[in-house]
Amino acid sequence: MINAKLLNGSFSSAPSFFDKFLEREWMDQNQQNYSQTNTTLPAINVWENDDKYGIEVAVPGMKKEDFRIEFDNDSVSISSDIKTDHKNNGSILRQEFSYQSFQRSFKIADKVIDADKIEAGYKDGILRISLPKREELKPKPAQTIRIQ
Repeated sequence: MINAKLLNGSFSSAPSFFDKFLEREWMDQNQQNYSQTNTTLPAINVWENDDKYGIEVAVPGMKKEDFRIEFDNDSVSISSDIKTDHKNNGSILRQEFSYQSFQRSFKIADKVIDADKIEAGYKDGILRISLPKREELKPKPAQTIRIQ
């Protein structure tokens, strides 16, 4: 027999550790991700290799002109603000307005990125940003020391 008290209250209102774990924003300690239009924030992938960091943003149906990317104080911000032009030409019987806006921000470790070499591209619905690491911070191969 199932305990009705468990189903009706005593444990259901207490969030589990797993729920709290999933609520955290690991990349953004300052909570700078938002959508002003209650649309879904685009999904992202963030990766790192020896030479650079990479950010991929899933934003199908947009154009590269729709994005604004800024790098300031070791933080990358990606935003978009799109308003669909609605012309009333008299023949439209129904047209729903479209307005989309979002911002995603990512804090990068202090003074790691070579800001002059940041690149971005948009293809097949994916916005890709390459954030090269400064040369002096890249791993160096082991050196053989000659004994004299």
